[in-house]
Amino acid sequence: MRILLRPRLPVLALLLLAPAIPELLTGSTSITWVVTNPLRFAAGFPLDIALYGCGALLIREFAVIYQKGWASILLLGAAYGIAEEGFEVHTFFAPPAQTVGPLGVYGHLFGVNWLWALALTVFHATYSIALPILLTQLWFPHVKNVRWFDRGATRLVGGIFVAEVVGFGFIVGNGPSPAALAFFVAVVALLVALAVRAPRYLLAVRPGPRKVGPNALILLGTVEFGVYVLVLIFSSSWLIPAAGAAVLVVVANGTVLFLILRRVGADDLERSEFYFAAGMLTALFLWDVLIEFILAPGILAVTAVFVYLLFRLRRTLNARVAGTRVPIGAVTPPLARP
Repeated sequence: MRILLRPRLPVLALLLLAPAIPELLTGSTSITWVVTNPLRFAAGFPLDIALYGCGALLIREFAVIYQKGWASILLLGAAYGIAEEGFEVHTFFAPPAQTVGPLGVYGHLFGVNWLWALALTVFHATYSIALPILLTQLWFPHVKNVRWFDRGATRLVGGIFVAEVVGFGFIVGNGPSPAALAFFVAVVALLVALAVRAPRYLLAVRPGPRKVGPNALILLGTVEFGVYVLVLIFSSSWLIPAAGAAVLVVVANGTVLFLILRRVGADDLERSEFYFAAGMLTALFLWDVLIEFILAPGILAVTAVFVYLLFRLRRTLNARVAGTRVPIGAVTPPLARP
């Protein structure tokens, strides 16, 4: 039972990025607790690592072992979201006074917070799973297509993940009804089956150059979290019916995916991925600066760390691209025939 990588920085990076983005960068786990409530942070964040980090590592290993692409990663990321929010912490079924606020009424039917379930499933598939995997691949491209664990280590990581989900599922209240539990178990089974059968290049971009600029990609990256914020606004004001908000979530994210597949080419793909990832994080940066820092000023430090990491990653990618280009006149002419 061992980690196959030396050095093990990619494993550590994904293990920390997976919980840091959806928890520390959104304020769900407050970095201010390090000072105001250190015992709570010391107890809580390692559990976040065990949940998010192990989930991301397992999905990443699955994609490598079975040679799958982003379609499978997103499908398994959605299954992860249901496992966390539905089976572990039960926010899919929580009353409005606990965690979900107005979304416990807006879009609530038959004991299930359907709009919350949809939004959080999409959020976890993208921000908790796909984005950390993407950033790790951009930082460590030389190991993105190789296994990181042997079978024993993979079983250990899977055991930690399952133990946390099942263990907290028994402790946390507001559990699902038998019918709701059966429904979401069936959805997870369907998502896993689709991930197994999905072709590697189902969501692959087309060959050729990028047909959209960096700023447009950054803007596209902000859409998902922007729509999530709109859902929160709608749930408090009832500007549109909950069903309309659900349609907005699906259409907005589907449109972004369609535009990426049509406008982003395989040429210079790493930097295209970076710009889109930067947009996703920028949406969280704005949330932190405008909203979260009021209750948790320490979140600005987390934002600053991520801004610095993006700056370093951009420089690394630019240098990597520059290193692959052959300057004019530097091509060695073919040897003259004797």
